[in-house]
Amino acid sequence: MWPLFWTAARTYAPYVTFPVAFVVGGVGYHLEWFIGGTPKAREEKSILELREDRKLQEQEGVDSTQVLSLKEKLEFAPRAALNRNRPEKS
Repeated sequence: MWPLFWTAARTYAPYVTFPVAFVVGGVGYHLEWFIGGTPKAREEKSILELREDRKLQEQEGVDSTQVLSLKEKLEFAPRAALNRNRPEKS
């Protein structure tokens, strides 16, 4: 009897699990909407949009044409890593 039961359960599992998953998902969706409420205007923006807005606000008062050269950037690197084989400045 058990082999017949397990064969039937294995055969008809998709037909049973899909409606159950559909009902559980619907209940969870509506429960989350009920608890959380409607999203606010700030939450409607994606994370990338919020990041772009923040970066634009940071760049508002900065002159974009004044950029450090590569030589000046190398001076900020740790001496142990990049200045090992370079001759010392005089």
